[in-house]
Amino acid sequence: MSTPPRPGMESLTLILLRRPADPPDLPEDEADEIQQAHLDFLDRLRKSGVMGAAGPFRDHDDEKLRGLCVYRVGIDEARRHAADDPAVQAGILVAEPITWWFREGEIRLA
Repeated sequence: MSTPPRPGMESLTLILLRRPADPPDLPEDEADEIQQAHLDFLDRLRKSGVMGAAGPFRDHDDEKLRGLCVYRVGIDEARRHAADDPAVQAGILVAEPITWWFREGEIRLA
């Protein structure tokens, strides 16, 4: 985990999910299967406590920006988990990890 920018801060790892410039052209049934596997994967991470929240974006101008995953682990571990996401493995999504620092106690995940 990186060093806090100043005392009294804590961090979460964010994974931005983006559509790649050249996503695979998959039959609808295969794309649906991958989407379900992606959702199941996220549910497993939530249940294990590794992930605090995840969901899609709507109402924005960047069509490639698809969603966000909030991990409770450091960036290296989050990067490893994101690489195991079936949608990332299929080339449908690209995972971009970011460490987000904020004032201690400002964010609470269930």
